[in-house]
Order: sequence, then structure tokens, then C-alpha cells
Amino acid sequence: MMKKRFFVTSVLSFALMGVANAQGNFASTADRDHYTHSQLKQLVREAHTTEQFLALASYYGQQQQVYHQQAKAVFHEWIGQWQMSGSHFAKYPTPADWARTRYEDDVAKASEAGALFAKYSELAEPAPASTQQ
Repeated sequence: MMKKRFFVTSVLSFALMGVANAQGNFASTADRDHYTHSQLKQLVREAHTTEQFLALASYYGQQQQVYHQQAKAVFHEWIGQWQMSGSHFAKYPTPADWARTRYEDDVAKASEAGALFAKYSELAEPAPASTQQ
């Protein structure tokens, strides 16, 4: 059961990293801004133009990449901790449990940032012109 869970988690993590690399091509390095929490809330509240939506999409695309990189690093730590945990009498939570939790949190944050990236990318696209007859 543990091997099956490990295999599924490994496959999902590599798939998510591939998506992050693909989305990284959309964000240019000039658009990568760092916003404070209050600036980000204000930008989300006031976003109405294509440029504002593109800035938000770029920000969330960058955040997704950051979380994927963190998840990748923690994943390797988790594997190392998991391989070293041989005692069945170890106190809970073990270092492997902490690493797994951090990995799952980073993957969830990356997923959330990816959804916001998709949302603001879609909003940044101009609406198709409607034809009236």
C-alpha cells in the first residue's frame, strides 16, 4: 500500500512540474513583480484592463513555479527521510511526516496559483466580437 501511494505521488509530482515548466514560458522575466499582500488585494479588486489581468496572471504563474520548486526540494527531502525511518517505534510525527505535509502544502499552493493563473490569463484575452444580424 505504501509503495502504491509513493508511486502515485511521484507520478503526480512529476506531472505537475511539467505543467509548471510549460506555463513558465508564458511569463516574461520583465513582468515578474513582487507584491505585498495588500498591494495584491488592491490589484485584484481594481483589475479591469488587459494589462492588469496580465500582471496578475504573470504574478500567479511565477508563484506557481516557486511552489513547484519548493515542492520538488521537499519531495527529495521526504524521500530521504522516508528511507531512513526504519523504526516502527518512532515518535509521531516523524521527520518524514513533516516533509510529506510540507510537500502536500506546496503542491496545493501551486495548484491554487495555477488556477488563478488560468483565470487571469483568460480574463486578459479580449472577448470575441459578437456579430449581430
